[in-house]
Amino acid sequence: MTFKPADAIQDLQYFGEFGGVNPSISDSSTYTFLSAKTMFDTFEGNADGCYLYSRHSSPSNLYLGEALAAMEGTETSHVTASGMGAITAVLLQLCNSGDHIVSSRTIYGGTYAFLNNFAPKFNLKTSFVDLTDLDAVESSITSKTKVLYCESVSNPLLEVADIESLSKIATQYGIQLVVDNTFSPLSISPNILGADVVVHSLTKFINGTSDAVGGVVCGTQNLIDNLRNVNDGAAMLLGMTMDGFRAASILKNLRTLHIRIKQHSRNALYLAQKFESLGLKTVYPGLESHPSHGVFKRQMNHDYGFGGLLTIDVGHLDKANALMEMMQKENLGYLAVSLGFYKTLFSAPGTSTSSEIPELEQISMGLSPGLIRFSVGLDNDIERTFHAMKQCMERVGII
Repeated sequence: MTFKPADAIQDLQYFGEFGGVNPSISDSSTYTFLSAKTMFDTFEGNADGCYLYSRHSSPSNLYLGEALAAMEGTETSHVTASGMGAITAVLLQLCNSGDHIVSSRTIYGGTYAFLNNFAPKFNLKTSFVDLTDLDAVESSITSKTKVLYCESVSNPLLEVADIESLSKIATQYGIQLVVDNTFSPLSISPNILGADVVVHSLTKFINGTSDAVGGVVCGTQNLIDNLRNVNDGAAMLLGMTMDGFRAASILKNLRTLHIRIKQHSRNALYLAQKFESLGLKTVYPGLESHPSHGVFKRQMNHDYGFGGLLTIDVGHLDKANALMEMMQKENLGYLAVSLGFYKTLFSAPGTSTSSEIPELEQISMGLSPGLIRFSVGLDNDIERTFHAMKQCMERVGII
């Protein structure tokens, strides 16, 4: 049977404390016990259903975590205060001093900065490779390698990871495949394709309203137990705890994710096709011209399309900035980072979300100063939006 991630979310049912259709929010940092032994057992992780302290867990966080685990098809999950909180917790939990990570070279700038600049302080080394070159991936693995890390659809170049093939390599060498699925929730299910751990920035498509920051680690019960361990759990000891009110808010928005993703994907495909027809250098996984179009199509849950992210390359940063400023002035979206909002968001990654990557490295991976990343919104009339964007392009001399 085909995995239906939105159905898995829909099948969860929670009742509020007083019978509400939304679960009640627990507005407490600490919880009482009827016996001292139960408190001890809870500290040791041996008392299911008991709450101790909100840095450990809270009802709101667990409700959201259950829904996200259902969406990704994993045993369980743990929500965190941010996407970076999820990523750093997993990598620090799976690796020790002296270990090695093989990572995609095209990843979110914050993740790159952590792996390249921060992790070496703990003698944790990373090799950045072209994840679309499976031979290069395999040849980068050493006896010290513990993790193979990638994004389902990379930020910002929109390279598509062949998760099934990467999983086979990871299994062969006894390492963990960790996949950031922020750009493609519902569209791609990495765990079903063989990933060991799936992470998300909930801030983006999953929340969808640009009013909350959050992250999640989806994986085995053993992994999540280790992350929460009071003695050596990275999520526990580093304090990357999501606030219960934010968890409740994100859970409500998660229930409409399937509707929003379909519209984001429809609109992005329409704009990508139109931009390409204008002769613009356009990258979108749904275009047959995309080098990994076939890989995405083979891996995707077809109901949800190819996602809401596309890029165009206008050659020069000054032209990119002029176009983005013009589109914002004409109310076509916002010159802003992040993604998944109801309005289109656009930015030049080389000077924003990927600015942590050195300039020479940006050039070698093909990240041009004139690259504009679009997180395409939920516009009702995308044809009207395209014509207005085309006029902006004409006015700034791009077409």
